[in-house]
Amino acid sequence: MQLVDTHCHIFLEDFDSDRDDVITRAKNDGINKLILPNVDRSTLDRLHETCGKYPGTCFPVLGLHPSSVNANFEEELSVIRRELDEGTSIGVGEIGMDLYWDKTFVAEQEQAFISQLGWANELNLPVIIHVRQAFAETFAAIQKSRITGLRGVFHCFSGGLDEAEMVVGMGFLLGIGGVATFKNGGLSDVLTNIPLDKMVLETDAPYLAPTPHRGKRNEPSYMKLVAMKLAEIKGIPLDEVASVTTRNAEQLFDI
Repeated sequence: MQLVDTHCHIFLEDFDSDRDDVITRAKNDGINKLILPNVDRSTLDRLHETCGKYPGTCFPVLGLHPSSVNANFEEELSVIRRELDEGTSIGVGEIGMDLYWDKTFVAEQEQAFISQLGWANELNLPVIIHVRQAFAETFAAIQKSRITGLRGVFHCFSGGLDEAEMVVGMGFLLGIGGVATFKNGGLSDVLTNIPLDKMVLETDAPYLAPTPHRGKRNEPSYMKLVAMKLAEIKGIPLDEVASVTTRNAEQLFDI
């Protein structure tokens, strides 16, 4: 069984003491490819170092996270654009809109998001989209961009069935992670009604660890628990979940 973790941040300090062991545990559970989305320019060196140390296992996706968008976002974006022009990134991300903590820079978030959607279109790369309490704003920004043919993942999907149907209707996939295992995660309708071929799996490590590790540091090896839960909900074999979601990830990111 082969799995792809389409979203983890194992380049962060949380893994400095045991990164080798974390990757070994992932591989022992069949998770052989890890996609590492960037946060902002402060994480670029760490991300590149990690991907350089584990070639063929760790793949970089470069972008500016919406929570890092502030008054100097254009300067941040210029750094990201230079990095994207190097040609090593397999996508643009994570990008999007986050209105959970602070709405001070909502206009700047929209501008940064639309700019990076344009880059993805120009470079023919998929996007990893972060949405937190901002589905309406995110959908509006995508429409405002007037870019057709975008592809990618709505990472850590947390909406309802209506939002999920809009996402897949726009040509994107749903990123399913630890929330799917939470007792009150709210994803049962989505997981039941959205076809498996519209999903990829992820962890968002070190965040959002699945049950029974909820509240602890997440890591890629735990993604097997997400796959098992998805198989249970859909009433299909675990191998089918693995094969379909892995194929989706490998085709989307060309890995």
